[in-house]
Amino acid sequence: MAFKRTKQQKRVKSQSQQNQQLSQLETSSKYRSKFEASLAAGLTQNKVNFTYEDMTLPYVVKATYRPDFILSNGVVIEAKGHFRPEDRKKLLAVKKQHPDLDIRLCFMRAKERLSKSKRSMTYGEWATRNRFKWCEKTIPQEWYEP
Repeated sequence: MAFKRTKQQKRVKSQSQQNQQLSQLETSSKYRSKFEASLAAGLTQNKVNFTYEDMTLPYVVKATYRPDFILSNGVVIEAKGHFRPEDRKKLLAVKKQHPDLDIRLCFMRAKERLSKSKRSMTYGEWATRNRFKWCEKTIPQEWYEP
């Protein structure tokens, strides 16, 4: 006598196959999240052709920047306790669009790391890499001399 599967058993098998497919996508590290991997699995299961992160679109965000201190000699000083990613991005954009400005950074703790990773660079290292003059805790006297 042949064994017949019930609808529920077929559904369980189908879900198992989907989970296995999703697991394969997740472990490929091609996607940035499990959610994206699950969407890709659904597209693949439905035989939909697609590409993933295959297009780059530039965009401009119109914003303004208000420096913390502007010295009489024209030096612009930005004081930073926490140096968040959006702060770094903003400073790079301002520097690029206003190359004539002498923007310098004064960090509360220049040895603080950009992230919790041990390999992460410090605030000071970031500033040096991006050609910003920087100091820690106090503004050096030579900065406010003509």
